[in-house]
Parts: sequence; structure tokens; C-alpha cells
Amino acid sequence: MRRTGRAVRPSARHRVRAARPALGLALACAAAAAALSGCSMEEATCGGGEYPVISVGGTGSACVPNGEEPPEGYTRYPEGKVPEHVGDEWDTYWQTHTVDKDGNIVEVPEGQ
Repeated sequence: MRRTGRAVRPSARHRVRAARPALGLALACAAAAAALSGCSMEEATCGGGEYPVISVGGTGSACVPNGEEPPEGYTRYPEGKVPEHVGDEWDTYWQTHTVDKDGNIVEVPEGQ
């Protein structure tokens, strides 16, 4: 501590040390709250009120407002195989697979 006039104030070094544990505690609390509330830090495939669709015969995808049909050239993902977050199991799978015009899941030819 250093003395300034009559008041005794903690030095800047002591204030920084005191702030570090508080910052760590705040970050830990935020992470715990997100985990307990079901929030995810992962990026969602589509925004709220939308669902993902895949291009027929390709690996492209789009998001369509709930209640609307997919646009021409797109179809819904097969049930149980819908990507929910960027990089999840199904998002990765659909990078090498697609749905053909008959609704069959097929592997995408290399280089396409």
C-alpha cells in the first residue's frame, strides 16, 4: 500500500490482483449459466422460425421460414438426419452426401 496524504489507498498493482479472481469468477458463472439453461455456444444452422433444406443433387443448403415449402431445387433433410449446428454430425455428413431427385441419399461425386 502507498500513502497519499492522509488516506491510505491500495496501489494499482493490488487493484489488478483483486480484479483477476473476480473476472474469472464472472466468466465461470456465465459458462455455468449457459450450460444449465440449455444455451449453446454453437452456431445454429438456421435462425429461429426457420428450418434447413438441402439442394437436390448437391451439397448446398438454405433456410426456409417455418410453414413454407422448400423452394424449387431444394428438399427437406430426411427425418433424423437434419443438421442443427454448424459442424455437428449431420452438417459434416451432408458435405459428402446429398438427396437425389428420387429422394434417395447418395454420395456426392468427388470434386462436386
